[in-house]
Amino acid sequence: MKKTQCATLLAGALLACSVSADDPVALPIMRLHMNLATVAAQATIDACREQGLNIAVTIVDRGGHPQVVLRDTLAMPITVDISRHKAYAALNFNTATSALEDRFSSPFSPGKLPGLILSAGGLPIAAGGTILGGIGVSGAPSGETDEACAQAGLDAITTELEMGLM
Repeated sequence: MKKTQCATLLAGALLACSVSADDPVALPIMRLHMNLATVAAQATIDACREQGLNIAVTIVDRGGHPQVVLRDTLAMPITVDISRHKAYAALNFNTATSALEDRFSSPFSPGKLPGLILSAGGLPIAAGGTILGGIGVSGAPSGETDEACAQAGLDAITTELEMGLM
């Protein structure tokens, strides 16, 4: 009796998940072009250099994979990993990481997952309602300065993002 019930439930689940003739075979997914990501990363480095700071910046694509990583000459090696984790968090939560700093306080909250750093310095990259990636910065004396440099990087590509997705 149980085998019949399981088979019936499985058949029903498969039927509910079936693809109709109107469903697309593939979905078009907007991606941030590497050249534009490189412009944003270099503008981020330049913004921090203007303040006498050496930082690392990572831009991740919409899948969370590093697309561009720049570490300035005197930035500490650890800044690369931190910038990547900030970018990854900003992408996945689709918000500035500064807004997440106090959000997760329980011992088993998402903020405790490996690969996420929820301190200021990460911003999502989005245009036309589409998330394209994240940008993360590490190495400045404060997360607020990290975030300001990341914002300068985004500002450098805002026009291209807005015009490209209209």
